[in-house]
Formats: sequence, C-alpha cells, structure tokens
Amino acid sequence: MNCYTHAKLIINDRIVPDGFLLEDNGTILEAGAMGPASAAKARNIPCGGLYLSPGFIDLHVHGGGGYDFMDGSEEAFINAAKTHLRHGTTTLLPTTTAAADEDLLLTIEAFKKAKKHTLPLPCLPGLHLEGPYISAEQKGAQNPAYIRNPAPEHYEKILEKADGSILRWSVAPELEGALEMGRRLSSQGILMSIGHSNATYDQVLAAVDSGYTHVTHFYSGMSSVIRRGGYRVMGVIESAYLIDCLTIEIIADGSHLPPELLKLIVKCKDNEKICLVTDSMRGADRKEGPTVLGSLKEAFQAIIEDGVAKLPDRSAFAGSVATTDRLVRVMVKQAGLPLEKAVAMMTRIPARVAGLEKKGSLFPGKDADFILFDDNIDVKKVFVAGKEVFHRKQGKPGKT
Repeated sequence: MNCYTHAKLIINDRIVPDGFLLEDNGTILEAGAMGPASAAKARNIPCGGLYLSPGFIDLHVHGGGGYDFMDGSEEAFINAAKTHLRHGTTTLLPTTTAAADEDLLLTIEAFKKAKKHTLPLPCLPGLHLEGPYISAEQKGAQNPAYIRNPAPEHYEKILEKADGSILRWSVAPELEGALEMGRRLSSQGILMSIGHSNATYDQVLAAVDSGYTHVTHFYSGMSSVIRRGGYRVMGVIESAYLIDCLTIEIIADGSHLPPELLKLIVKCKDNEKICLVTDSMRGADRKEGPTVLGSLKEAFQAIIEDGVAKLPDRSAFAGSVATTDRLVRVMVKQAGLPLEKAVAMMTRIPARVAGLEKKGSLFPGKDADFILFDDNIDVKKVFVAGKEVFHRKQGKPGKT
C-alpha cells in the first residue's frame, strides 16, 4: 500500500492544494486533502508539491518516436506507445488509416501481440479504425486508393479478425451503407465517430439516429456551411455545435487549430463534450527535420517544423507531432482554460466517451493510473496500475 502525499491533487475538476492519494495493488483506495491519518499504514511517498493528475487518455494517435502503428509490427506498437507514455499518456487507442486489407489485418494482429506485452506500456484497450469508409473530398492525408463505401461483408470480416480489438471506428456517415454500419456496430459497443466527412446537417442528424455519437478531429477533414441555390446548408462543423449529444475531439497543438479557434470552441460547445487528442504520427517526440507520414511500406515525405509536420513544399500540414502534455499546456497557456478543465478534457471526459469505466479519475476503485507534473505541465513521473513506469530525472522544459 502506497500513499502519495503533499501533491497538488487534481480531483473532481478542482485542485486540492495539499492532497494525497492512497493506492494498493493497482487500485485507488482514497484521494483527497492531507490529514493527520493520510499516510497511516502505508508507505509514504512525498510528491514535493507537484501536481498529481489522472493519467492522460489519447483516443486518437497514429504513432510516435519514429514508429507508426500501420508499420504492422509489435515493435512499432511498443515503441510508439512507450514514447507517449513518457509524456503522461497512460491509456491510448492506436489508430489506423485507410490501407489494403492485408495491411490492416497485419496491424490488428500486431496490436493483439503488443497488448499482451509485459513491458511498461500505456493501457491499450482497443483500436481506433480511421477509414477506409471516408469521403474522398475530405480524405486529408489518407490514401485515396483504399477509400471505399462500407459494406457488411467487408467490415464484418475485419470485425471477425479483430476479435473484440476494435473500440472505435471513424466513418463518413453520408456514404452508402454507413448508417446501417452505425446501427450494427454501435449495438456491439463500438464507438462510432463522424470523421473525414462531407455530410450536411440532415445527414449528421441521420447519423446520430443511427448510433454515431462522436466527431473525429473537429474542424479537420469535415464540411462547413455551403450555398445551394442561394440557400445555406450546414456541414459537420456547425452540426457538431448545434447537436448537443455529440461529443467532439480537438487537436489542441496550437497549429491545427490556432488559439483563437480553441477559445471559440470552448466558448460555444459544452466543455463536458470536448476531448483533446494528439492525432500524432511517427514524428511525435522527434527532432525537427525530415520524416515520413504513414506506414513504412507506403510512406510519403514530410518535414517537422514549428511543432507540426508539413508537406515538403510547406503548402499544408502533413500531420500532428503533438504529445498529450503539450495539448494540456496549449489549452492552459494559449486558450486560457483553467488547468483542471484542460486536464478533464485529457482524462475524465475521454474515459467517459470511450466507455473506459476504470480510467480517467482519481476516485476509489479506479485504476491507479496517474502522473506527476510541474507548473509548466512537464511530466516528471508516470504510474500505470500503481507501478512507476517513467521517471524524468532531467528533462527539457515543455514547449507550446
């Protein structure tokens, strides 16, 4: 039994200035304000006034540390996951892209192997499939050769091979067959998300009625207001603002969405419906310079510059290189959000959205996944299931 004492505890969406956390065998027993009996019958571990927060949860991440999950190897999963672990991510959903069926199935098999690994890793509760059922007009960096409409004989084959490994699927709901897919998969507990979509308001409403509850990387790869014969028709962006039951995720790296837009989002959308995601590729936590986007088999060139991946001619972004600590830092320092609210968007809210009942907060009975960080949100220690899995002895200060 361990008692972590004298921490600035982030709990119940508030900060307890002098708090403690008691855990035993990977489970949180108690957390709250320090008292005379806080460390009784437990090993006392002082936190030196650092913030103690639930571990960060990333619902959308493609890779990091020079690896992409679509590389289709156990090594890629382990090393990318370990990269994000060092930045406070204790739970993540490895995310795929549109690819040939054999490559997707290879990635699914690699995930199954990595999930069983005994090395210190974040929790890997399931995969997030982004595509191949997306809009060609909103494909972004996805390979158009593999984009297709959803058909039961196709996605049921993937589900069978995955054998329960898929937790989330991003789909363009305006495609033929997408509404049926939403009804079938949401009934199986899979989080259905609107992504890379050119849908109109009416089509988004139909999607919500068919089991879609979430919106993938808000503002990126989605439709906005258009005019048809003089009449304005809302797209996915405006629909996500208007339809209260939809949750959204934002790439809060300060580049994909500038600080002013982040401020608008948190002003106009119920903050309880907002998650932060990195959507990072293999360039996360790497030095600036040349990199590649996608799997090694079908990668295209990019360059990391100014904290984001760009096309070589710098005409557009080529992907995120963010880590979860950076997202929280940007929301606090650039978007002006209170720390406890930013942390909720990186912990409690994504846990609720993904149905991860044992994650995301410091309540008794929850998994003892927590982190320690300083005033600059530089992560110092990471714990998964009560075990210290990372300790930063000397680290570079975080950047925004």
